[in-house]
Formats: sequence, C-alpha cells, structure tokens
Amino acid sequence: MAIAQEKMTKVCIFLEHHVLPPSPLNYQVVYTYVSQTNSKLNTAIDRAVAQGQHIDCIYLEQLYFDFMEDGHKMKTTIVNNVDSVINSLTHSAQTNERDITRFANQINDCVHSLDENNLTQTRNALTTLSKQSEQLLIQHKQFKQEIAKAKLLQEKTQKQLSKLRKQHITDQQTGLYKRHYLNQQTQLWLGQNKSLCAIAIQIENLAHFIDNYGDIIGEVILSKVAKQVQKYVFESGLAGRTSKDEFTVLLADIDPETANLIAEKVRNGVEKLRFVSSKNGTKLPSIHVALGIAKHENEGDFNKLSRKASLAASKAKSLGQTSFIAGQ
Repeated sequence: MAIAQEKMTKVCIFLEHHVLPPSPLNYQVVYTYVSQTNSKLNTAIDRAVAQGQHIDCIYLEQLYFDFMEDGHKMKTTIVNNVDSVINSLTHSAQTNERDITRFANQINDCVHSLDENNLTQTRNALTTLSKQSEQLLIQHKQFKQEIAKAKLLQEKTQKQLSKLRKQHITDQQTGLYKRHYLNQQTQLWLGQNKSLCAIAIQIENLAHFIDNYGDIIGEVILSKVAKQVQKYVFESGLAGRTSKDEFTVLLADIDPETANLIAEKVRNGVEKLRFVSSKNGTKLPSIHVALGIAKHENEGDFNKLSRKASLAASKAKSLGQTSFIAGQ
C-alpha cells in the first residue's frame, strides 16, 4: 500500500506539473510511466521532457495507443493490410483493363492490316498480335499472383481478427468471458424471447489464500476454478468473470432446478481440487464456493440478473448452505 501511495503521489505531481486532468487514460499512462514497467513509454516521455515538448492529453492518448493498447496496434495492422490488398488489386485491375483495351485495338488493327496481296504487311500484323497476346498472358499471370497474395493476407487478417475479438471479449487472467459480452448475449437472448438463468459462483476463501500464501497462489486458484467452471458449462452456457472472487454462468432455456444441478457439478469439481505448496510441501486448504441461482423475470440487463444471482450466493453463505435459488 505504501508503494502504491508513493506512486500515486508521483502521478499527481506529474499531472499537476503539466496541467493535465486526472482522467482514467491520463492516470493510467502516467502511473505506468512512474512504475517504470514499459521501457518504450518511459523513453518517449523522457525524450519529450528533455526536449521541452508540451505534454497534453492528446500526446498522452497517442502514447497510450502507441505503447499500451495492443488491440489498437493490431487494428492498425489489419487496416493497413486491407488497404494494401485493395490498392494492389485496384492497380492490377486497372493495368489489366488498359492491356485488354490495347489488345482489342491491336486485333482491330490487325484485321484491317491483313492483305493476301501484301504478305509482309500481313506477317508484321500477325507478329504484333502474337507479341500483344504474350504480354496479355504475362499480365494475367501477374494478376493471378496478386490474387494469391491477397488470399494469404486475407487468411492472416482473419486470424488477427479472431485474436482481437478474443482479447476483446475474454478475461486475460481466467479465459472466461468479460461482463460486457455477457450483457450483449443477454440482450440477444432476451430479444429471442429465451428464458434465462444465471449462476453466481463465489470463492468463499479466496482472500484467505491471498493473505496467507500470496497473490500468485490467488491467481492459480482463480485459474483452476475458472477451468472447472468451463468444464461443466462448456456446452450449456456462457461462463464469465464478474468480480475479483466471483464467476457468473449465463444459461438459456434452462429452469432454476436444472441450473442448480449444473451448479452442484461445478461445486463438486472445484472442491475436489487439491493444492500443495512447492516450497515446503504443505497441503493447502480446500476451495469452498457459494452458489446462487436466479431466473430472469423483470430484469432489463445482465447486470441486474447477475446481481440477483450474487445476492442468492451471499444468502447461501449466510445460511450455511452450498447453494440458494432466488425467490425460494
């Protein structure tokens, strides 16, 4: 906490010195700078300060996209790739169009030049036509090569888009969906008049693991529990991370009782996990989870439905139960 407060003070001094508002983006960039965790960012800011460059919000936004926002870099690469393909194909198509027009004119000239009484003139016309045909075939071959390159680039771009989409909708630490994606899916399913249920899965003793064994163990616990959640709801629902110690599963066309059976499978899987300290071989405590199940009634979005399920999980914990269905 003391280190964080020291960094926060340095951030405030930097923002005040450069007359910058403490917006989330500005704060994030400067906090990363004072933390010295991004060498390229630090080099850019140090250079700007040394050169007396005016550091404003626009400049910090540029630094954010240049050095901190990987998604922006990938988007820029994708756009540049597409632009390159379009420009290349457009140029090749225009060249082919000119060559075909010229070839058509050459055929027309050749026809008019054919004269059985003038063999030299006829021979020259046919020779010219042969050369034009050969050139047109070469252009066509080059155009096919451009098409092949475009196809390879399209496949590469498709992979980049898939990676970008995954980064956008999944939590980096657990691999589960982010809240905004679950909210989008909720709106989609509600628009299709599907009945919805949500399961909140709260790790009751995550704080105990972190306090006694450190943040790394806490991250391992989260990762292992997330895998168990994915294992049991992979085909029946969408699992997401909705808070530090809570996951939420969104289910369509499943009643609360069936959702409760799925929740119990998750609980059994999680509580079977066993951990041993790599340092001294000490067996770590079992993981305990509380489950809350909620059915959609009048909730307008995922946030309200997930809160309803979360309150049900808290109710289960207070009652000393493993699970609780809202409304019962």
